[in-house]
Amino acid sequence: MEARYQLLAEELSSFLPTERIISDPSLCLAYGTDASFYRLLPRLVLRLASPEEVVQVLAACRRHRIHCTFRAAGTSLSGQAVSDSVLITLTDDWRSHRIEDDGKQIALQPGVIGADANRYLAPYGRKIGPDPASINSCKIGGIAANNASGMCCGTAQNSYRTLHGLSLVLADGTRLDTRDADSRARFAERRPDLLEGLSQLSEEVKANPALCERIRHKYRLKNTTGYSLNALTDFDDPFDILAHLMIGSEGTLGFMAEVSYNTVPDHPFKASCLLVYDNIETTCRAVTALSQAPVAAVELMDGRALASIADKPGMPDFIGDLDLEAAALLVEVHGASEAELLALCEQAMEAVTPFARCNEIAFTQDKTTCAVLWGIRKGMFPAVGAVRETGTTVIIEDVAFPVEELAPAVRKLTALFDRFGYSEAIIFGHALAGNLHFVFTQGFDTQAELDRYGGFMDAVAQLVAVDYQGSLKAEHGTGRNMAPYVELEWGRDGYTLMQQIKALFDPDGLLNPGVILNEDRQAHLKDLKPLPAADDIVDKCIECGFCEAVCPSRDLSLTPRQRIVLFRELQRRTAAGEHTDDTLQRVFDRLGVDTCAATGLCAQRCPVGINTGDLVRQLRTARYRKFEPIARWTAKHFATTTKAMSMGLNAASLGRKLLGEHNMGKLNRGMRKLSHDRVPLWLPGTPAANPHKPTTSTLQGDRPKVVYFPSCASRTLGADPNAKDGRSLTEVTLAVLEKAGFEVILPGDLNNLCCGMPYQSKGMLTLAEDKAAELEARLWQASEQGRWPVLMDTSPCAKRTLETQRLPLKVFEPVQFVLEHALERLTLTPVEETVMLHITCSSRRMGLADAMLTLARRCAKEVVVPEHIECCGFAGDKGFTTPELNTAALKPLREQVPAGCTRGISNSRTCELGLSHHSGIRYESILYLVDQASA
Repeated sequence: MEARYQLLAEELSSFLPTERIISDPSLCLAYGTDASFYRLLPRLVLRLASPEEVVQVLAACRRHRIHCTFRAAGTSLSGQAVSDSVLITLTDDWRSHRIEDDGKQIALQPGVIGADANRYLAPYGRKIGPDPASINSCKIGGIAANNASGMCCGTAQNSYRTLHGLSLVLADGTRLDTRDADSRARFAERRPDLLEGLSQLSEEVKANPALCERIRHKYRLKNTTGYSLNALTDFDDPFDILAHLMIGSEGTLGFMAEVSYNTVPDHPFKASCLLVYDNIETTCRAVTALSQAPVAAVELMDGRALASIADKPGMPDFIGDLDLEAAALLVEVHGASEAELLALCEQAMEAVTPFARCNEIAFTQDKTTCAVLWGIRKGMFPAVGAVRETGTTVIIEDVAFPVEELAPAVRKLTALFDRFGYSEAIIFGHALAGNLHFVFTQGFDTQAELDRYGGFMDAVAQLVAVDYQGSLKAEHGTGRNMAPYVELEWGRDGYTLMQQIKALFDPDGLLNPGVILNEDRQAHLKDLKPLPAADDIVDKCIECGFCEAVCPSRDLSLTPRQRIVLFRELQRRTAAGEHTDDTLQRVFDRLGVDTCAATGLCAQRCPVGINTGDLVRQLRTARYRKFEPIARWTAKHFATTTKAMSMGLNAASLGRKLLGEHNMGKLNRGMRKLSHDRVPLWLPGTPAANPHKPTTSTLQGDRPKVVYFPSCASRTLGADPNAKDGRSLTEVTLAVLEKAGFEVILPGDLNNLCCGMPYQSKGMLTLAEDKAAELEARLWQASEQGRWPVLMDTSPCAKRTLETQRLPLKVFEPVQFVLEHALERLTLTPVEETVMLHITCSSRRMGLADAMLTLARRCAKEVVVPEHIECCGFAGDKGFTTPELNTAALKPLREQVPAGCTRGISNSRTCELGLSHHSGIRYESILYLVDQASA
């Protein structure tokens, strides 16, 4: 590391824990990658936990004259969150929120995910104004710093327009809370130069009619090109000017430690329709008419965009019959009541009556149909990503034209695609604001490709900024991507004004250099990210980061995006014949492979459906190959294997009784240390073996039948040693089935059966398939060739079986079985308890999260679902072998357990072990709760 960075790191270590100062080049590569197509390698990555740490870090960077860049979720697309110096990221300590004025305002720290903010506001019927497509992953820090908008946001509900106030830290360490009079007074004493300078700039702009008119025109459109110059014309108070300049400043003017929004109504009634027209001209005239109607969103999709998704499952048949001249509008209307909604839908349709449609799907409130319609729109970006050539990247640009000029502008934009050879490019966007996204694929591996891209961007800039006086960045932020064109769009006087703003806030140029303002007219063609071929499983990854919010290892090691980044670099080095030390490989093996839960939650968030867990399991295949003979023996003698496990559990239980919990834990920790963590972790809640041997019902008759398959975990593990109900899960499951009047059938050779998951997680895929096939054959026989439903008492086994089955078996995990088959045969009385509910990753992936919550609420008076826990990280046996993953995934759990709550429920026996350990309360299967509520 360069000497000055070494000195900086040493100074930072005086007040930051060393684990939050990252200097390893391999980890800097992983952490330094964002969703854009630019790559810079930071020398240091810092994970900060408080505003006080931000102040200290800025002071240290200033002393060493070292630049720094702020990063929230890293989902930005224009290169504003990468750095070749110091990258400042946030720990999970920045997730606080405060609801005020009965939901009319909300204060949010920068680490709050946008969708979480809306979840907090939902009970009040409110939401934040910005609604970016990445709202399930992006954070408030990025939403405000980029002035992100979205489908329904328009120009009236973005961060700039809905800002109530904010708390910030400037480059010199000065802090200000614009909502607090005392803070403003202190700031006025410390930084009168900044306040006076802003007032002077505001007066100069207001005295320049031509510039004022240009600003007014630019912000009639969506515009995130450059700084928010409208702050100088919209406000007189320098504090208001300062606060609104921070919005959209992309971390170049200061750090936002908290943002307060004026919230907007979230109407409970919504309807959508799809209107299809023969050509873009008619479509755009319909947009102009709808701009005068009471609609919430109008999404335009050109013919190429519609063709890109025509063959996707669930698409309306007529989409495939459209030619490339066609275009469509997806319209959404919101209402406070159903009557209001219906009236607004009628007004919208009246507005487009003059324009002949070639097809349509009429306004509907049906959630399934609406999901299909919005699936059309949301599937377009992935559709392009899925067909790109390996080694190329997907670029999504967003521009804005005056709405009245939309049709000719689209025609000319399409002509540019043809001129520069982007035949795959598609256009869609937020038509009410004249905001169009265009998506195309681009390689950067040859000079010819660079020249093609550079020429295309020059032509786009001329078309948008000059010919149509539009905005080159409507909602994605200027970044590095459009920095060379800011002066072209704003003119010399506007650009000079931005330079003056930067000089007032950050005279030393400490913050995020090269972003928004960049004198290098070729900056957008430099530091481009390579996306080399690595493996078919992940080659379609565009490193957007949507996966990160649900990854259980995100706070421990690496996220799916970061795993793919390092894997790609390893493969690139191998292909290039670069022989270097094996540091990167060791880092990847430890943090990329060993600590991956491989749950596949990332696939649900990924725009192109990548399951990074599949890659990890594939990599584990080679690692665990030497153990295959042993594994093959255990698979063949599974009953003996589980019997040995039971003996081990009983021995540990006896040790616990003889030594006591404290001494048993101490002994286990010592053995793990001596064995370099090869000895599995012992948890205080580890039970003795399950002594119960489930049997087929002896009572015959006309009762409905069910095949019950107890998982190997529930057959082996008994009840929690501290449980009030000492029955095992197998006993409780049979009790529920008995109450519901079922005749129970057990598959033959039960103790030898397994779904194959333990082998799959180790990458032993052939053994896993063999065990799955063996189980399927037994279930097929027991169910009389699929006649009777099959109940599996843990959700991971059910999911695995559903994924591997070839025969038409009807397989259910506990929640789904109770709701669909047993509920009508039970009388439930909610117990007078507050219970914690953990929704397992397998349940989420099966789409059963809402069903699980529904059943829990039928059985208990109050149900709490903790935040920020998508997966517990126990991951089969990793809770025993890699317990730090379980610890990291459940870090937020204990503090969310309400006072007086002593019970948690889930539907995975192994997950419940880790949940009990890290929550301080007892977790057990939801079937225990069903049994109690139906007593």
